[in-house]
Amino acid sequence: MNKVSLKVRQGEIFGFLGPNGAGKSTTIRMLCGIITPTAGTATVVGFDAEQEAEKIKQHIGYMSQRFSLYEDLTVEENIDFYSGIYRIPGSEKAARKAWVLEMAGLEEHRHSLTTVLSGGWRQRLALGCALLHKPPVIFLDEPTSGVDPISRRNFWDLIYQLAADKVTVFVTTHYMEEAEYCDRLAMIYRGELVAIGTPDELKSNYMQEEIINLECLNPYEALRVVEEIPEVKDASLFGRGLHIVGYDSQIMLPRIAAALTEQKIVYSNLIKIAPSLEDVFVSIIEAKDKQSGVSLGAKP
Repeated sequence: MNKVSLKVRQGEIFGFLGPNGAGKSTTIRMLCGIITPTAGTATVVGFDAEQEAEKIKQHIGYMSQRFSLYEDLTVEENIDFYSGIYRIPGSEKAARKAWVLEMAGLEEHRHSLTTVLSGGWRQRLALGCALLHKPPVIFLDEPTSGVDPISRRNFWDLIYQLAADKVTVFVTTHYMEEAEYCDRLAMIYRGELVAIGTPDELKSNYMQEEIINLECLNPYEALRVVEEIPEVKDASLFGRGLHIVGYDSQIMLPRIAAALTEQKIVYSNLIKIAPSLEDVFVSIIEAKDKQSGVSLGAKP
Protein backbone atom coordinates (compact mmCIF):
# COMPACT_ATOMS: atom_id res chain seq x y z
CA MET A 1 0.00 0.00 0.00
CA ASN A 2 1.27 3.46 -0.87
CA LYS A 3 0.12 6.44 1.23
CA VAL A 4 -3.56 5.47 1.38
CA SER A 5 -5.36 8.13 3.44
CA LEU A 6 -9.09 8.11 4.18
CA LYS A 7 -11.67 8.75 6.90
CA VAL A 8 -14.86 6.75 7.31
CA ARG A 9 -17.85 8.32 9.04
CA GLN A 10 -19.94 6.62 11.67
CA GLY A 11 -22.97 4.81 10.29
CA GLU A 12 -22.03 5.03 6.62
CA ILE A 13 -21.57 2.27 4.09
CA PHE A 14 -18.05 2.85 2.79
CA GLY A 15 -16.98 0.91 -0.27
CA PHE A 16 -13.40 -0.01 -1.12
CA LEU A 17 -13.36 -0.72 -4.84
CA GLY A 18 -10.61 -2.15 -6.99
CA PRO A 19 -9.53 -5.05 -9.21
CA ASN A 20 -8.13 -8.27 -7.79
CA GLY A 21 -4.66 -7.71 -6.37
CA ALA A 22 -5.13 -3.96 -5.89
CA GLY A 23 -4.57 -4.13 -2.13
CA LYS A 24 -8.13 -4.19 -0.78
CA SER A 25 -7.71 -7.22 1.47
CA THR A 26 -4.31 -6.02 2.68
CA THR A 27 -5.81 -2.70 3.76
CA ILE A 28 -8.75 -4.28 5.53
CA ARG A 29 -6.49 -6.73 7.39
CA MET A 30 -4.32 -3.86 8.61
CA LEU A 31 -7.37 -1.95 9.83
CA CYS A 32 -8.62 -5.06 11.65
CA GLY A 33 -5.31 -5.50 13.47
CA ILE A 34 -4.54 -8.78 11.71
CA ILE A 35 -1.33 -7.56 10.07
CA THR A 36 0.88 -4.67 11.15
CA PRO A 37 1.46 -1.75 8.77
CA THR A 38 5.12 -1.04 8.00
CA ALA A 39 4.54 2.72 7.92
CA GLY A 40 1.85 5.28 8.63
CA THR A 41 -0.92 5.20 11.23
CA ALA A 42 -4.51 4.00 11.42
CA THR A 43 -7.17 4.50 14.07
CA VAL A 44 -10.24 2.27 14.31
CA VAL A 45 -12.98 2.96 16.90
CA GLY A 46 -10.47 5.13 18.74
CA PHE A 47 -7.69 2.54 18.93
CA ASP A 48 -4.31 2.56 17.19
CA ALA A 49 -4.03 -0.26 14.64
CA GLU A 50 -0.39 -0.95 15.48
CA GLN A 51 -0.31 -0.48 19.26
CA GLU A 52 -3.84 -1.57 20.20
CA ALA A 53 -4.68 -4.29 17.69
CA GLU A 54 -6.26 -6.60 20.29
CA LYS A 55 -8.61 -3.85 21.49
CA ILE A 56 -9.66 -3.20 17.90
CA LYS A 57 -10.54 -6.88 17.45
CA GLN A 58 -12.83 -6.70 20.48
CA HIS A 59 -14.79 -3.77 19.05
CA ILE A 60 -15.19 -4.71 15.39
CA GLY A 61 -16.77 -7.41 13.31
CA TYR A 62 -14.77 -8.98 10.49
CA MET A 63 -16.03 -11.20 7.70
CA SER A 64 -13.14 -12.49 5.64
CA GLN A 65 -13.18 -13.16 1.92
CA ARG A 66 -12.75 -16.86 2.59
CA PHE A 67 -15.61 -18.65 4.37
CA SER A 68 -14.27 -19.22 7.88
CA LEU A 69 -17.03 -21.04 9.78
CA TYR A 70 -17.08 -24.74 10.61
CA GLU A 71 -18.85 -26.79 7.96
CA ASP A 72 -19.24 -29.85 10.21
CA LEU A 73 -21.24 -27.83 12.75
CA THR A 74 -24.87 -26.79 12.46
CA VAL A 75 -25.90 -23.17 12.07
CA GLU A 76 -26.81 -23.01 15.76
CA GLU A 77 -23.56 -24.68 16.84
CA ASN A 78 -21.51 -22.17 14.87
CA ILE A 79 -23.35 -19.31 16.55
CA ASP A 80 -22.77 -20.90 19.96
CA PHE A 81 -19.08 -21.36 19.19
CA TYR A 82 -18.58 -17.73 18.19
CA SER A 83 -20.54 -16.58 21.22
CA GLY A 84 -17.77 -18.18 23.25
CA ILE A 85 -15.05 -16.62 21.10
CA TYR A 86 -16.54 -13.16 21.70
CA ARG A 87 -17.04 -13.92 25.41
CA ILE A 88 -20.70 -13.04 25.37
CA PRO A 89 -22.11 -13.37 28.92
CA GLY A 90 -24.20 -16.49 29.49
CA SER A 91 -27.24 -14.41 30.39
CA GLU A 92 -27.14 -12.76 26.94
CA LYS A 93 -26.26 -15.70 24.69
CA ALA A 94 -29.82 -16.89 24.01
CA ALA A 95 -31.02 -13.40 23.10
CA ARG A 96 -28.02 -12.73 20.85
CA LYS A 97 -28.48 -16.06 19.07
CA ALA A 98 -32.18 -15.38 18.54
CA TRP A 99 -31.31 -11.95 17.11
CA VAL A 100 -28.78 -13.42 14.65
CA LEU A 101 -31.19 -16.12 13.49
CA GLU A 102 -33.94 -13.55 12.91
CA MET A 103 -31.69 -10.88 11.37
CA ALA A 104 -30.13 -13.32 8.90
CA GLY A 105 -33.36 -15.24 8.24
CA LEU A 106 -31.75 -18.48 9.43
CA GLU A 107 -34.38 -19.71 11.89
CA GLU A 108 -35.56 -22.56 9.66
CA HIS A 109 -31.94 -23.59 9.02
CA ARG A 110 -30.77 -23.49 12.64
CA HIS A 111 -30.36 -27.29 12.85
CA SER A 112 -28.86 -27.69 9.36
CA LEU A 113 -25.21 -28.55 8.90
CA THR A 114 -23.35 -25.57 7.50
CA THR A 115 -21.90 -27.71 4.71
CA VAL A 116 -25.35 -28.16 3.10
CA LEU A 117 -26.15 -24.44 2.99
CA SER A 118 -26.02 -22.53 -0.28
CA GLY A 119 -23.41 -19.81 -0.73
CA GLY A 120 -25.93 -17.08 0.04
CA TRP A 121 -27.03 -18.66 3.33
CA ARG A 122 -23.43 -19.28 4.35
CA GLN A 123 -22.66 -15.61 3.86
CA ARG A 124 -25.65 -14.66 6.00
CA LEU A 125 -24.43 -16.98 8.75
CA ALA A 126 -20.90 -15.57 8.55
CA LEU A 127 -22.30 -12.04 8.82
CA GLY A 128 -24.46 -12.99 11.79
CA CYS A 129 -21.52 -14.54 13.64
CA ALA A 130 -19.42 -11.42 12.98
CA LEU A 131 -22.18 -9.31 14.57
CA LEU A 132 -22.85 -11.42 17.67
CA HIS A 133 -21.06 -8.99 19.98
CA LYS A 134 -22.83 -5.97 18.40
CA PRO A 135 -19.73 -4.14 17.15
CA PRO A 136 -20.05 -0.49 16.06
CA VAL A 137 -17.93 -1.21 12.97
CA ILE A 138 -17.92 -4.21 10.67
CA PHE A 139 -15.42 -5.00 7.92
CA LEU A 140 -16.67 -7.11 5.02
CA ASP A 141 -14.03 -8.40 2.61
CA GLU A 142 -15.74 -9.14 -0.72
CA PRO A 143 -18.70 -10.67 1.15
CA THR A 144 -20.75 -11.59 -1.92
CA SER A 145 -17.99 -13.13 -4.00
CA GLY A 146 -19.24 -16.33 -5.62
CA VAL A 147 -22.93 -15.98 -4.74
CA ASP A 148 -25.82 -15.58 -7.17
CA PRO A 149 -27.30 -12.13 -7.98
CA ILE A 150 -30.45 -12.65 -5.89
CA SER A 151 -28.45 -13.72 -2.83
CA ARG A 152 -26.16 -10.74 -3.40
CA ARG A 153 -29.13 -8.35 -3.45
CA ASN A 154 -30.58 -9.94 -0.29
CA PHE A 155 -27.22 -9.66 1.47
CA TRP A 156 -27.11 -5.96 0.69
CA ASP A 157 -30.55 -5.57 2.26
CA LEU A 158 -28.91 -6.78 5.50
CA ILE A 159 -26.12 -4.23 5.06
CA TYR A 160 -28.71 -1.46 4.72
CA GLN A 161 -30.33 -2.63 7.95
CA LEU A 162 -27.00 -2.39 9.75
CA ALA A 163 -26.36 1.13 8.47
CA ALA A 164 -29.86 2.15 9.57
CA ASP A 165 -28.88 0.97 13.07
CA LYS A 166 -25.79 3.26 12.93
CA VAL A 167 -23.31 0.43 12.35
CA THR A 168 -20.38 1.58 10.21
CA VAL A 169 -19.88 -0.81 7.29
CA PHE A 170 -16.52 -0.98 5.48
CA VAL A 171 -16.91 -3.27 2.48
CA THR A 172 -14.44 -4.25 -0.22
CA THR A 173 -15.71 -5.29 -3.62
CA HIS A 174 -14.81 -5.53 -7.29
CA TYR A 175 -18.46 -5.57 -8.36
CA MET A 176 -19.28 -2.19 -9.88
CA GLU A 177 -23.02 -2.56 -9.30
CA GLU A 178 -22.37 -3.09 -5.58
CA ALA A 179 -20.28 0.06 -5.43
CA GLU A 180 -23.39 2.01 -6.47
CA TYR A 181 -25.04 0.95 -3.19
CA CYS A 182 -22.39 2.63 -1.01
CA ASP A 183 -22.75 6.06 0.59
CA ARG A 184 -19.14 6.81 -0.34
CA LEU A 185 -16.39 4.77 -1.86
CA ALA A 186 -12.68 4.80 -2.51
CA MET A 187 -11.13 3.44 -5.68
CA ILE A 188 -7.79 1.70 -5.27
CA TYR A 189 -5.38 0.60 -7.98
CA ARG A 190 -1.91 -0.92 -7.66
CA GLY A 191 -1.87 -0.09 -3.94
CA GLU A 192 -2.74 3.58 -4.44
CA LEU A 193 -5.90 5.51 -3.66
CA VAL A 194 -6.93 7.00 -7.01
CA ALA A 195 -10.37 8.48 -6.22
CA ILE A 196 -12.79 8.95 -3.32
CA GLY A 197 -16.33 10.32 -3.03
CA THR A 198 -19.98 9.43 -3.46
CA PRO A 199 -20.89 7.49 -6.62
CA ASP A 200 -22.37 10.66 -8.14
CA GLU A 201 -19.30 12.73 -7.21
CA LEU A 202 -16.98 10.21 -8.83
CA LYS A 203 -19.00 10.26 -12.04
CA SER A 204 -19.02 14.07 -12.09
CA ASN A 205 -15.46 14.83 -10.96
CA TYR A 206 -13.35 12.03 -12.42
CA MET A 207 -14.94 11.46 -15.83
CA GLN A 208 -14.01 14.13 -18.35
CA GLU A 209 -14.97 12.02 -21.34
CA GLU A 210 -18.49 11.43 -22.64
CA ILE A 211 -20.01 8.00 -23.22
CA ILE A 212 -22.07 6.95 -26.22
CA ASN A 213 -24.06 3.73 -26.21
CA LEU A 214 -24.47 1.85 -29.48
CA GLU A 215 -26.75 -1.16 -29.96
CA CYS A 216 -26.48 -3.21 -33.13
CA LEU A 217 -26.70 -6.73 -34.53
CA ASN A 218 -23.00 -6.99 -35.33
CA PRO A 219 -21.06 -5.28 -32.52
CA TYR A 220 -17.71 -6.79 -33.53
CA GLU A 221 -17.90 -5.28 -37.01
CA ALA A 222 -19.18 -2.01 -35.54
CA LEU A 223 -16.23 -1.92 -33.15
CA ARG A 224 -13.80 -2.21 -36.05
CA VAL A 225 -15.48 0.73 -37.81
CA VAL A 226 -15.85 2.97 -34.75
CA GLU A 227 -12.21 2.57 -33.72
CA GLU A 228 -11.16 4.22 -36.99
CA ILE A 229 -12.99 7.48 -36.18
CA PRO A 230 -10.41 10.09 -35.00
CA GLU A 231 -12.67 11.65 -32.35
CA VAL A 232 -13.21 8.29 -30.62
CA LYS A 233 -10.79 7.86 -27.74
CA ASP A 234 -11.82 4.31 -26.85
CA ALA A 235 -14.52 1.77 -27.65
CA SER A 236 -15.35 -1.57 -26.08
CA LEU A 237 -17.96 -4.30 -26.30
CA PHE A 238 -20.73 -3.80 -23.76
CA GLY A 239 -23.57 -6.33 -23.70
CA ARG A 240 -25.06 -6.51 -27.21
CA GLY A 241 -23.44 -3.29 -28.29
CA LEU A 242 -20.61 -0.86 -27.65
CA HIS A 243 -19.62 1.83 -25.19
CA ILE A 244 -17.80 4.55 -27.10
CA VAL A 245 -15.67 7.12 -25.28
CA GLY A 246 -14.68 10.57 -26.48
CA TYR A 247 -14.65 14.23 -25.50
CA ASP A 248 -17.47 15.69 -27.63
CA SER A 249 -20.58 13.62 -28.26
CA GLN A 250 -22.06 16.29 -30.55
CA ILE A 251 -19.22 15.69 -32.98
CA MET A 252 -18.98 11.93 -32.46
CA LEU A 253 -22.67 11.04 -32.86
CA PRO A 254 -23.11 12.13 -36.52
CA ARG A 255 -19.69 10.76 -37.51
CA ILE A 256 -20.38 7.38 -35.93
CA ALA A 257 -23.79 7.24 -37.63
CA ALA A 258 -22.26 8.13 -41.00
CA ALA A 259 -19.47 5.57 -40.67
CA LEU A 260 -21.88 2.78 -39.73
CA THR A 261 -24.25 3.67 -42.57
CA GLU A 262 -21.39 3.74 -45.07
CA GLN A 263 -20.39 0.22 -44.02
CA LYS A 264 -24.06 -0.91 -44.11
CA ILE A 265 -24.04 -1.77 -40.40
CA VAL A 266 -27.58 -1.67 -39.00
CA TYR A 267 -27.95 -0.18 -35.53
CA SER A 268 -31.00 0.42 -33.35
CA ASN A 269 -29.75 2.85 -30.74
CA LEU A 270 -27.04 5.51 -30.72
CA ILE A 271 -27.26 7.92 -27.78
CA LYS A 272 -25.16 9.71 -25.19
CA ILE A 273 -25.51 8.13 -21.74
CA ALA A 274 -24.39 8.93 -18.21
CA PRO A 275 -21.11 7.19 -17.29
CA SER A 276 -21.23 4.17 -15.01
CA LEU A 277 -18.77 3.60 -12.18
CA GLU A 278 -17.11 1.03 -14.40
CA ASP A 279 -16.58 3.71 -17.06
CA VAL A 280 -15.13 6.03 -14.42
CA PHE A 281 -12.82 3.39 -12.99
CA VAL A 282 -11.53 2.26 -16.38
CA SER A 283 -10.88 5.89 -17.35
CA ILE A 284 -8.93 6.50 -14.13
CA ILE A 285 -6.74 3.41 -14.34
CA GLU A 286 -6.01 3.92 -18.04
CA ALA A 287 -4.83 7.43 -17.20
CA LYS A 288 -2.69 6.05 -14.35
CA ASP A 289 -1.19 3.39 -16.60
CA LYS A 290 -0.43 5.94 -19.30
CA GLN A 291 1.21 8.18 -16.71
CA SER A 292 3.38 5.33 -15.44
CA GLY A 293 4.20 3.97 -18.90
CA VAL A 294 2.11 0.80 -18.66
CA SER A 295 0.58 -0.07 -21.99
CA LEU A 296 -2.58 -1.83 -20.80
CA GLY A 297 -4.67 -1.08 -17.69
CA ALA A 298 -6.08 -3.84 -15.51
CA LYS A 299 -9.83 -4.09 -15.89
CA PRO A 300 -12.00 -4.60 -12.81
